[in-house]
Amino acid sequence: MELIQNTPDLSAYLAADEVIDHYHPRVRETAARLAEGVADSYGYARAAYEFVRDAVPHSQDAGDPRVTWRASDVLGLRTGICHAKAHALAALLRAEDIPTAFCYQSLLHDDDDDGSGHVVHGLVAVRFNGAWHRQDCRGNKPGVDARFSLDGERLAFPVDPQSNEVDYPVLYAEPHPVVLSALKAAPDRPHLWKTLPTAL
Repeated sequence: MELIQNTPDLSAYLAADEVIDHYHPRVRETAARLAEGVADSYGYARAAYEFVRDAVPHSQDAGDPRVTWRASDVLGLRTGICHAKAHALAALLRAEDIPTAFCYQSLLHDDDDDGSGHVVHGLVAVRFNGAWHRQDCRGNKPGVDARFSLDGERLAFPVDPQSNEVDYPVLYAEPHPVVLSALKAAPDRPHLWKTLPTAL
């Protein structure tokens, strides 16, 4: 699949805003700590990915009802669903001048009563050596073994076209507004599970 930037301006994939608040002291401090002892930007990107994947539990896996969406809050509260964790990883990467995009999949929803519903899943893509590489930091669990990789994707969930699952090729400079609206409006994760978009 060819990944397609939604803007040709690469600087847009380094920008900060209220969601990807990489100017926040918590993000800067975390980035500085992760940058210690790594040899280059590739090593930093791997360290940031593994930190968000492993040190910020996915709220469903942890049974945490809190909903986060701002990168600094995800890092501070150490909880979030895939989208929130993607926001935190993007902030850490952009803090070190690594272009980072948001990308999405539509996957079968695990918690659906009949197993037929879909939900939009959030990833990031990082730019190295003139190419984009998708990464999934949602957090591993039995049956999920995602890893940072620039040499072939190691995502949490390869899509199954026979189940009408979809990889969206667009690389967004900002989180998709439909996803962000659902996160901001949800009082808790059980509510969010009912209001996340099923497709983009």
